[in-house]
Amino acid sequence: MSDIIIVRAEEKDAELIAIISRETFYDTYAEVNTEANMSKFLTLQFSKSMLIEEVSAEDNYFYIAYKNGEVAGYVKLKKSIHPQLEGEKAIEISRIYVCKPFIGKGIGKALLHASIDFAKEQLNDWLWLIAWKENKRALDFYQKNGFEIFAESTFVLGDDLQFDWVLKRNIS
Repeated sequence: MSDIIIVRAEEKDAELIAIISRETFYDTYAEVNTEANMSKFLTLQFSKSMLIEEVSAEDNYFYIAYKNGEVAGYVKLKKSIHPQLEGEKAIEISRIYVCKPFIGKGIGKALLHASIDFAKEQLNDWLWLIAWKENKRALDFYQKNGFEIFAESTFVLGDDLQFDWVLKRNIS
């Protein structure tokens, strides 16, 4: 993984993060969702102004991965607690997005390791995240890397109510 570099994103990276977000979300979910729902979601959630706000928010932490100098993906960490982890020291992996040409090349794993390192530096005991129940590739990746399902959640994509798993991993 020595050719993978991970750097903390700054406000100036918001447009790049918006581009990565739109492309990777579309590549992952367009096949199994309607064009109208995808368009509505992408417009509302991944606009440049929305991402500038997210990147500069105090409780959000973005890291961008580069492989051989090319942008390969990013992770968004968020200081938030799931109700079932109340009282625990935890941080959420809100997104791990890997650009299509880099899937299977260690980017997700590198971003996950960077997330674990960051969470430990912040004195957290748990990482948690939400993944769509139908995204087998993501679920397999997380479970292979020590996450376990502990709750269910819902997600609205456009006008479509979808069902997710909530996963956690002890890092202490």
